[in-house]
Amino acid sequence: MARKNRKANELRKIEIIPDFQGIPSGVTLVSFGNTKVLTSVGMDNFVPPYLRGTGTGWLNAEYSIMPYATVPRNRREREKISGRTQEIQRLIGRSLRCVTDLGAFGEKTVKVDCDVLQADGGTRTAAITGAFTALYIFFKRQQKARKIFNFPITGHLAAVSCGIVEGEALLDLDYEEDYMATCDMNVVGDGDNFAEIQSSGEEKLFTAAQLGKLTDMAAAAIKDIIAMQKNAIKSALKFCHKEI
Repeated sequence: MARKNRKANELRKIEIIPDFQGIPSGVTLVSFGNTKVLTSVGMDNFVPPYLRGTGTGWLNAEYSIMPYATVPRNRREREKISGRTQEIQRLIGRSLRCVTDLGAFGEKTVKVDCDVLQADGGTRTAAITGAFTALYIFFKRQQKARKIFNFPITGHLAAVSCGIVEGEALLDLDYEEDYMATCDMNVVGDGDNFAEIQSSGEEKLFTAAQLGKLTDMAAAAIKDIIAMQKNAIKSALKFCHKEI
């Protein structure tokens, strides 16, 4: 499948805008092409019952698609969330916990919200990318305000989608490409190491060679995305890259 506007291994235009709402919770707007996700972070002074008395905190995520994010209108999940939403929330939470020292902020629960404002493929990977940026900024501000004393982030994290479309490995799929994909993959990590790789065949097997090509393509792209995250963090916190 020959793309009209970008190469097979080329990302869509990415924008990472921190402090989108001008409040200290690190609210970050992330755009991967026409996919737009708003992420923010908050903290509660309690933990789940099984963590009480351990000195360890917790981090979880919530994910939702706004009604106007899709055509036709997406129905708001008010009483019961779908299995897909639960799975994405768990993915985001697991990924962020891979680079967060939960013992660094005591018995508190960090809540990460990811709201899809516009959906055109790759919403979960955009959510993870924005959530990490928001989380980093939030913790830095908590530390500066002396609400926490140890910085909990242990590494960098971003995510990107990829897949096999008409026999060709493509990076950062939009909705149309994702719909046509015979292999769909989401990769989360720092470019050298992985937090999670989700991959599935769609009515067709994919080869080990294709799997390796997709993983390598995604890992290289993640390094580029992390560089963009660092620029966004630098602009929000007004310090140099050596501190990030």
